[in-house]
Amino acid sequence: MRRPPQRIGTVEIDDTLGSGGMGVVYVGSQPGLGRSVVVKGLRGQAREDNHAVARFQREAQAMATVQHQNVVAVFDAFEWRGEPWIVQEYVDGADLARLLAHQSPLEPRLAALIGLSIVRGLEEIHDRGIVHRDLKPSNVLLGRNGDVKICDFGIALDHHGPGLTRTGFALGTVPYMAPEQMLGENVDFRSDLFAVGILLYEMLCGDVPFPAKDPKDDASLVRRIQSQKYVRPRDRRRAIPRTLARILQECLRAKPRRRPSSTTDLRRALEKHLGHPSPTDVRSEIAGHLAVIAGDPDTTNDDHPDDASEVDPDATTRTAPEIVPERRVIARGLWIGAASAAVLVLLAAATVGLWARSVGPLETMRMTAALLR
Repeated sequence: MRRPPQRIGTVEIDDTLGSGGMGVVYVGSQPGLGRSVVVKGLRGQAREDNHAVARFQREAQAMATVQHQNVVAVFDAFEWRGEPWIVQEYVDGADLARLLAHQSPLEPRLAALIGLSIVRGLEEIHDRGIVHRDLKPSNVLLGRNGDVKICDFGIALDHHGPGLTRTGFALGTVPYMAPEQMLGENVDFRSDLFAVGILLYEMLCGDVPFPAKDPKDDASLVRRIQSQKYVRPRDRRRAIPRTLARILQECLRAKPRRRPSSTTDLRRALEKHLGHPSPTDVRSEIAGHLAVIAGDPDTTNDDHPDDASEVDPDATTRTAPEIVPERRVIARGLWIGAASAAVLVLLAAATVGLWARSVGPLETMRMTAALLR
């Protein structure tokens, strides 16, 4: 990996977080504001590709319109020496994929708290007329202080602006895509709610409900989703509360009209299940759970004692982290989210493919939004 530049715009660069065929991510600081930030940029041929540039600009524009504590903030977007860059919030922690690699399944209350945080962020996103379309563990960041933040709006659909996709083309990540999304049909907020159901199921059961057995056979996966052929959560794990199981099963309905009627309704259902915790209470509880996990490498769930140690060696977004003491959450270092699972039919593979790789340990845990997938 080549040495990072000393400065990009007003940002003094400290280190490289990761790089791939299309993009690079640095961590740096803005001395005038006294804050750490993340800088994302295109590289190589991607800078000359209109689709890649349009997608990059779409991410900045979509994220910049959303100001919410559960969504990664974008501070600036500019050109520097002829190259496009995005400056965004730095999150000290890890992503949900790394947590699940170490501790899976999660305690039901922790899973519900993370789910509620995601839905609170989604509610603001949807209120802005934006559909994320790529919710997955690597796009959910967990701060060591209990923050949960949605990131990577690279394929977000803004109903108020010009679209980058059209009916008949699929864009997203298997197996987190709703069936209508895989079929290239029109999507709306309910497609994101389907992904929330997948995330809840994975956090609670240790695996996705509709695994992609053959990455090239999307039709078979769609049929399984449409026929609702999956093991019900309480059949996988009796410790899951009935109300929480019912909430996630409603999100997984094959027909969009049978899912929750609004993101607000889903948020209220999760709040009721959890006892109506405030955002501050949620952060505090999540931080406490993560501190216990990070402080005890042997921590497992009583009803699934073997699940926490089982890690798929071939999973590109689930790499076992190094556990460090003193309340450090999950790991040092970073994996930039994997593109191997992405279904990007509209854009050419050279435009949207990005193979993720580890960048090694850092002095402190650093986390940022994933590179362009």
